[in-house]
Amino acid sequence: MPTATAAPAAPPARLYSPRLRAMTVGSVALVSLLAFEALAVGTAMPTVARSLDGLGLYALAFGGPFASGVIAMVVSGIWCDARGPRAPMWHGVAWFVAGLAVAGAAPTMGLLVAGRVVQGFGSGLLSVALYVIVGQAYPEELRRRVFAAFAAAWVVPSLVGPALAGLIVEHLGWRWVFLAVPVVAVPAVLLVQPGLRALGGAPRVRPPAGALARIGWACGAGASAALLHHGGQQRGVLAAGLVGAALVGLLVCVPRLLPEGFLRAARGLPTVIGLRGFASAAFAGAEVVIPLMLSRERHFSPTAAGLVLTVGALSWSVGSWWQGRLRPPRSAATLPRAGLACVAVGTAGVALALLPGVPVAPAVLAWAVAGLGMGLLYPSLSVLTLALSAPEEQGRNSSALQLGDSLAAATVLALTGAVLAAGAAPGPTHYAVTLAVAAGCALLGALLAGRVVVRPTVSG
Repeated sequence: MPTATAAPAAPPARLYSPRLRAMTVGSVALVSLLAFEALAVGTAMPTVARSLDGLGLYALAFGGPFASGVIAMVVSGIWCDARGPRAPMWHGVAWFVAGLAVAGAAPTMGLLVAGRVVQGFGSGLLSVALYVIVGQAYPEELRRRVFAAFAAAWVVPSLVGPALAGLIVEHLGWRWVFLAVPVVAVPAVLLVQPGLRALGGAPRVRPPAGALARIGWACGAGASAALLHHGGQQRGVLAAGLVGAALVGLLVCVPRLLPEGFLRAARGLPTVIGLRGFASAAFAGAEVVIPLMLSRERHFSPTAAGLVLTVGALSWSVGSWWQGRLRPPRSAATLPRAGLACVAVGTAGVALALLPGVPVAPAVLAWAVAGLGMGLLYPSLSVLTLALSAPEEQGRNSSALQLGDSLAAATVLALTGAVLAAGAAPGPTHYAVTLAVAAGCALLGALLAGRVVVRPTVSG
């Protein structure tokens, strides 16, 4: 009797295998460019505003692209589900590059703001399309590593972006902060293109019946987010009125853009998106306070305070790398719960810097713990979003994940600004309150983390 020989096992999938190498490099490069531009513009904008005599539009130069990005995320989600990610990817790069070109060549601050709005729209299209590409092009066992690579793609811009932008502004002029990025963006998207073509024909389905209504609600959320950003820059009664109106607008519009059951933390996807919002709010709320607190209470120089933030960025990268190489945990709640617990402990521990008799080192270590938690958390929530999404809903749900992230951070940053502005000058009490809010957001998320697991239904 002839004996049957077992077929050789298929080699394990690798992130940089010949089939995936170009797509991985191109996607990570695009994420790095988005990160660099987001960080570099903040360094260049004071010079831009002085050069174009546009201090009155300074806040809008940040709030405008944020609002257009919110709208673009919803549009991109609908588009990806109806036609696949290829067209939103190309359009995202085109809008991003066009906006940078307009901003870099702008003779007035108003035209620069218009360019920033176009750029923000492109960034929103692109960010959602990249998530859908991960869901369609990469096997499930590689997705945690892809999202870890995306997180790492933020680290180098975080370390060198502001300094490099400063050098460009000083030696080449601020316009090159905008004009240099397209030189790299086009080759990066060309690397992704063969992999997109290999995915096969894109689905050709009609957009869902409520697509136009969703875009309308997204416009309302974007306008509210821009108003929130503007209100956070004001002072006194005006600030309170603007922030209050913006929060009402967000409460009306945002639930219609997120999965049903989001507000009550329903099991599965609604909780996954809620946890991403809690984590983003906690980390952003603490991050914006740390430089001000260290400079005023511990007399740190701007460089030294910035290095403390760098510690958090590096530990975030370490956490992302680590979770990408761990065996998949038994429970989907393990990594989100551990990550949020680290963020809660870390943001609370930063408050040790407010105690005069305590060295700053424990607070810096606490911030590293918070960054580690974000590294464990973010990729795992991204993977869960794709796992809980039907193929025809990956765009919508990836859009919801990033919307929840962005809007939660914007809300907490506006409220943090209001707390710090209360009184003649911020003091230890103001910092303690903002850090307590940040730690409370993370702790609430950790307590809800078990609800990412969907209980099986019992039939019969």
